[in-house]
Amino acid sequence: MAKKDYYEILGVGRDASEDEIKKVYRKLAMKYHPDRNPNDKSAEEKFKDVKEAYEVLTDTNKRAAYDQFGHAGVDPNNMGGFGGAAGAGGFGNFSDAFGDIFGEIFGQGRGSRANAVYRGADLRYNLELSLEDAARGTELKIRVPTQETCETCHGTGAKPGTEPQTCPTCHGQGEVRISQGFFSVQQTCPQCHGRGKIITTPCGTCHGSGRVKKSKTLSVKIPAGVDQDDRIRLTGEGEAGINGGPPGDLYVVVYLKPHSLFKRDGADLHCEMPISFGVAALGGELEIPTLDGHAKIKIPAGTQTGQLFRLKEKGIKPVRGTRTGDLYCHVVVETPQKLTSRQKELLKEFDEISYHDPARHSPQSKSWKEKVKTFFQ
Repeated sequence: MAKKDYYEILGVGRDASEDEIKKVYRKLAMKYHPDRNPNDKSAEEKFKDVKEAYEVLTDTNKRAAYDQFGHAGVDPNNMGGFGGAAGAGGFGNFSDAFGDIFGEIFGQGRGSRANAVYRGADLRYNLELSLEDAARGTELKIRVPTQETCETCHGTGAKPGTEPQTCPTCHGQGEVRISQGFFSVQQTCPQCHGRGKIITTPCGTCHGSGRVKKSKTLSVKIPAGVDQDDRIRLTGEGEAGINGGPPGDLYVVVYLKPHSLFKRDGADLHCEMPISFGVAALGGELEIPTLDGHAKIKIPAGTQTGQLFRLKEKGIKPVRGTRTGDLYCHVVVETPQKLTSRQKELLKEFDEISYHDPARHSPQSKSWKEKVKTFFQ
């Protein structure tokens, strides 16, 4: 029986690149491998054909001979064999076909990790701010602990005058391949931990790490209107990179200190406004503080606890947005305490007068009493 064309077996064109051929082969080999198709002779034969086609078309010399002379150009009886390959009759080293697949699954892949360049870690700094500083903006100095490149060894980790040695386990690759059956997985070298080198004489300053702990003082500009959990990014002020990689960033996270008068809600401010029993009943005018100074509020007669007064644009202008918030004053009518004899006498007289006309003087109390009476009927 005439042998089938290798390109047809893999389903690729004659101009297919080696990467394309490898990609198709992995899928077909996984599909037809005998371990996944026990007692399936058809799948076993297809696997042999796929493997044979792959071995020829990924070898530059064999592929050139095949393209020119067909199967005769790669016949082991005519060309001296497959150069030590396992041949189409066996399953070969299945781990070579799929080692890089599992490397990709676990985030590794082929190639050396030893000289890989890594960006430095980002850092976080929690900054407590007063409400006034957050509203108006300010500039502060902060002291940040970080990891910087060791100036003694310039990041090599080795004592000056010495050099790191190539790791004997991974031969400088930073990775080792572990085979189990027909699977092969790449993992970080356990001896050098991915660096590819062993430091026999560590630097006395950084003790072989290549980096040292330091603190640096930075100036941070706080824009007006920042709020709780807002972040200010300082580019390049994080930890130093590895193998010459760029440094990370520093994120300054805002935390607002509790304020004695105001509570913030986005761009708005809220405060409690205690007023006396007399002012609540007779009305009056109160002066209240704002972030910009003072403002006056007219209290109408008969004001009740919980009543809300709004002062437009006396809140905060946020970082993002154009509308300045408002200030909301929540009324709290304060019940008088530690009364004098005269005060008690006047209040009793006042209460007696009010008792005879509750609908006029205490409408809420009268309404509540009527609801209670109805409830128990």
